[in-house]
Amino acid sequence: MDVYEVGKIARYLREALETDSFLGDLWVSGELSNVTRSAAGHIYFTLKDGVGQLRSVMFRSSIQPGVTAADGVAVVAHGRTSFYEQRGDLQFIVDVLMPKGMGELHLEFQRLRVKLEEEGLFEPSRKRALPEFPHRIAVVTSAAGSVLHDILQITRRRYPLAQVVVAPVPVQGDTAAPAIAEAFRLLERLHDIDVIILARGGGSLEELWPFNEEVVARAIYASHVPVISAVGHETDVTIADLVADLRAPTPSAAAELATPSRDELAQRVRRQALRAASLLGDQVMYARSGLIDAERRVRRSLPPLDLHRRRIDDLSHLGLVHLRGEVSAVRGSLSRYAASLEALDPVRTLERGYAIVRRAGDGPVIRRAAEPHPGDLLEVRLADGAFPVVAGAASPPSPPMVAAPRRKPSATTVRHNDIAAADQLALL
Repeated sequence: MDVYEVGKIARYLREALETDSFLGDLWVSGELSNVTRSAAGHIYFTLKDGVGQLRSVMFRSSIQPGVTAADGVAVVAHGRTSFYEQRGDLQFIVDVLMPKGMGELHLEFQRLRVKLEEEGLFEPSRKRALPEFPHRIAVVTSAAGSVLHDILQITRRRYPLAQVVVAPVPVQGDTAAPAIAEAFRLLERLHDIDVIILARGGGSLEELWPFNEEVVARAIYASHVPVISAVGHETDVTIADLVADLRAPTPSAAAELATPSRDELAQRVRRQALRAASLLGDQVMYARSGLIDAERRVRRSLPPLDLHRRRIDDLSHLGLVHLRGEVSAVRGSLSRYAASLEALDPVRTLERGYAIVRRAGDGPVIRRAAEPHPGDLLEVRLADGAFPVVAGAASPPSPPMVAAPRRKPSATTVRHNDIAAADQLALL
């Protein structure tokens, strides 16, 4: 034997009731009793007839303006069943409550309104703003009648730059709703429509009923461009009005909402032109004042050019004088260096009577008397030329001579005194 916990059974009952398609979408008629309103704004009541009763609740978010809930009132309610686990109560959760006696169309309107609202088709956050300057405006309405004429006339008067694309459809009867939905699908293929106006003149609930059809509501919802709904008079509210991005009270008002006013645009352009001219004038004056201030600052910051020119001339003259003095000093130094070099020139020494003795064939200079051996071939160089000699036998040294008379040496021998003189010259 299986034994279940109470909570599990209660959960099973709630899930079974909420997943039942029949119990999840019910229209129930009955009489209200035990009506109470909680502090949170919810309405609790019992819906009963001569056979049975349902404990019911209508949450604050579902209460519509004008709903009358009082004991003894006969009503028609739409909602779904649920099981409240904590108390073990079966509840009928009501989302539509209206007095009994309303027609079938009213009930169907409320049913579809609740359904589409729960799906989010009326969500204000999805409403799109109208384009400020529409290029192409599509009008879905009847080709006959005054509605289209009024829309075209107002559009041409207010904003002649806009092009109007007319999608003619029937606006009442059984074929109207499918035709309207098809017109929206065709407009979607154009890809260059900026706004769509869905319009119809006034009429009874039955005449306006195509605009309460679900297929029309979903076609409006699927539109990629903003939709203005202008169906019936200002007091008429349709499902199309609730789904559209904007509701206009009349078709003429829809044309005005869809287009900017040419006169207002002209005034705006004039105001903007005046404002731009004023701003430009202010900027020019500001820039001119800045240029004048900048010119004054530049003039004040300029150096004394005349004084600098005089200083440059003085410095140039002083520099030239100094350069001339430096050049003269360098020339004097070069003259002294030239004289010193000339005095050290070996040719000048040879002109004074000295000679250079070296071994023949560019050999080394003979610096000592004992260096040459008898018979060595030597070369004696004087100031005016050179000649070869042969070294003779060595002789005892004699005192050095300070000066010796210049005589022409022979072609073969040199006296000892000449060798000593040459040696002294080599020592220099």
